[in-house]
Amino acid sequence: MFLPRIIQGGMGVNTSSPELARTVSMYSRPGNETLGTISGTALEIVMARMLKIGGIYTERIVTALEDFPFREVAQRVINEYGGKPSKGIPVFSVNPSRALSELTICANYAFVKMAKNGHSNPISINYLEKIAMPHLLAIFGAMLAGVDFITMGAGIPDQIPAVISAYATGNPATYKIPVVGERERYEIRFNPAEFFGCAIPPLKKPGFIPIVSSNVLGEILKKRLPPGSIQGAVIEKDTAGGHNAPPRNKIAYGPDDEVDFLRFTKLELPFWIAGSYASPENLALAESVGANGIQAGSIFALSRESGMRSDIREEIIRQAFNGTLKIRTDMRISPTGFPFKVVELAETISDKTTYDSRDRICDKGALVVLYRKPDGSIGYRCPSEPIDAYLRKGGKIEDTVGRGCICNGLLVKAEMQLPGEKEPGVATLGDDTRFIRHLVTGPEDSYSAVDALNYLFRT
Repeated sequence: MFLPRIIQGGMGVNTSSPELARTVSMYSRPGNETLGTISGTALEIVMARMLKIGGIYTERIVTALEDFPFREVAQRVINEYGGKPSKGIPVFSVNPSRALSELTICANYAFVKMAKNGHSNPISINYLEKIAMPHLLAIFGAMLAGVDFITMGAGIPDQIPAVISAYATGNPATYKIPVVGERERYEIRFNPAEFFGCAIPPLKKPGFIPIVSSNVLGEILKKRLPPGSIQGAVIEKDTAGGHNAPPRNKIAYGPDDEVDFLRFTKLELPFWIAGSYASPENLALAESVGANGIQAGSIFALSRESGMRSDIREEIIRQAFNGTLKIRTDMRISPTGFPFKVVELAETISDKTTYDSRDRICDKGALVVLYRKPDGSIGYRCPSEPIDAYLRKGGKIEDTVGRGCICNGLLVKAEMQLPGEKEPGVATLGDDTRFIRHLVTGPEDSYSAVDALNYLFRT
């Protein structure tokens, strides 16, 4: 089994771009194995926007979809969005339209193909368990393109191995999504043969690597899942970027949140450590406590190949080099209820003036939760949406305090904003940026993903 020493994190909305994942995976060599990861978050939105923007984005997507097995489906998606900036993108529900389903499958297929272009090394794709409605379609699209690994955190991803096994044997898959206030979860189903009107051959089975934050969660997954369902685990500390697991005491991180790596080795699973481990010394430290290596995110997020908007990336590097960069764990800003690392930057929602002046919005719907309407049907709400709308849907006023639109904010950060859109961005990064001083010679300098890997491996 392929066991990399470095896994590149699957960050944000297209921060872990196909170009970044491809660069990292192509670097891999015996003794210094690397695994590039695509961010699978909201790829249906990202690809539709890329097609709308046009230019090199469209060229790469069209090329990637040339081998899509259902050519008329791919062409329909390209025709629907290509060069049409005002064209609306449908929002997910438990019963997505055929058009949205086709877009989601094609997007995940295309991004895996772009990352695998020109080499035969493994590629991974990362999803957030919390963003559950696209999972069945997204994973099918990625597997159709031959993805080698799937990583997933932000929840307990114990349903994913069954989904992978179903598609790998040519069968339909199901996924159960929580409904607020109900014990029973809402089950969604996807039958590829029914959807495409023909038998689907068994697909290559990717390895599954869950992202966990505690010994307990690792033990739960190992106990619940059949042998061989998990190929390893990433242990993510609370210093990592993006969403973090809530602290045990619900207030602040402390000793109870530390992971016992020796205890984890008893699970007899390969594991990687994430969160402030992006240095050659910490790579060696991780390996010394039994890990196969590290997962690193921030060091790659600030490389030239990442999908982060260049002016935001440059400002973060400038501040990090000068020692003025501030990153905080915001317990309220994410509608998920999970703590979220926020880089404090002007004109983003981390800035109080910017936050207070914006109009609340929820038009992407990636982080909505399901609730039961009085008539028994399923509804969707988000504590970051306009307050009146949230309260009409049965939400509590206290849940809305301090919330920001992470969906729009991360799209802006990834330079996926379209003309006329005014929502401010948000940037996320891990606590530790000491690697910057090893990779650039001054505050205006930049570096590549290969530079980052050479540093981590001390080559």
